[in-house]
Amino acid sequence: MPETCFPIRTRRRLRSSSALLTLLLTSTALGGCSGGDFGRTRQDFLNDDMHRWIGGEATGSIGVRASQFQLTDYERALRDQAYPLIEPPHSRPAWRSVFGDYLPISSPWRQSVAFDRTAYGRQLIDEPHRSHSSRYAQLIEDVRNDITRFEPFYATAIHVIDLDRKRDAALAHLSGLSPREHADAVARMQENSVIVQWVHQCLEQRVSSYRWALERLVLQTPDNMAADADRLIGELAAQTANPPVAARPAVGQPLSVRS
Repeated sequence: MPETCFPIRTRRRLRSSSALLTLLLTSTALGGCSGGDFGRTRQDFLNDDMHRWIGGEATGSIGVRASQFQLTDYERALRDQAYPLIEPPHSRPAWRSVFGDYLPISSPWRQSVAFDRTAYGRQLIDEPHRSHSSRYAQLIEDVRNDITRFEPFYATAIHVIDLDRKRDAALAHLSGLSPREHADAVARMQENSVIVQWVHQCLEQRVSSYRWALERLVLQTPDNMAADADRLIGELAAQTANPPVAARPAVGQPLSVRS
């Protein structure tokens, strides 16, 4: 009786598996091009002057031309440290964080919509949470992050404003100063000043928003965590009310926030 022989299909299976693996790797690579991992900005979007636009937005919103001077190390750090303080605080669900990315922000002088101190609290309360304590935890984390960022930003602002005072004093003694150079120097000093005002405005808004959010959390879901949140908000409010340096207003009186 002849021996039965079955054809071996290993080669075909290997080819199919190889094609499937190639397709999977290609899809992954293409997906990675659309954004960074876990919502982080892609590395090719990052550069030393990625926050330079903050100065142009600040001065442009009040009708002042932007300076063409290169940024100093302190001026670059001022813009880098300003961004997380002017970015609106919010609790983002996981799906929104994954698809989120870096976006420029309009300055408060350009925004025509009045500040809504309830927006942060309503978003915090309305978003799905596994327990009410996680809402308090999110609020505490947001306030603590602002407190942590406060001192480094204003330490940099002190250096920038001090150097701008020296730059201003030197303008009258420089020889051969062209009108364009003078205009760029003045524009950069105004730019730095308005950025500090912008951050202070946002901090005042955050304190107001945090207080409204805490009041509604206590009303709807009382918890002992409210005491920790209240203490941290009070600390941030005290720091904001007494900043270590006050920028000279470049556009009249700084904006105020009504609570």
